[in-house]
Amino acid sequence: MPENRIRVAPSTVAYADGEKNKLVVEFAIPGAPTDTIDLKLLPDSVHLTAPARDIEYVSALALAWPVKPDKAEAIYEHGLLRIEVPFKDPMEDAVKVAIKAGGAETKTKKIEA
Repeated sequence: MPENRIRVAPSTVAYADGEKNKLVVEFAIPGAPTDTIDLKLLPDSVHLTAPARDIEYVSALALAWPVKPDKAEAIYEHGLLRIEVPFKDPMEDAVKVAIKAGGAETKTKKIEA
């Protein structure tokens, strides 16, 4: 990587596609060769580095709703990187808790005045 490469944040658009229950993120990174783009997804964030000529695009986005990184799809075409990733169901990792009956019955006491 050239020493004089400037780091810049790419133009970014992110929105929820409610019909498909997906997050869509688009990065404008013209001139970045596909094989040099480093895109990493976590359930709560997106991280991007992409060298292009004399600049390096760098971005990190915190997500307001968790996603499923292993289900993400990314397409790079005409300088635009488009990522689609489904939202995680908030109850997906929920654990059902067994409820036991209490041992002693509660009795009402009469209070005398």
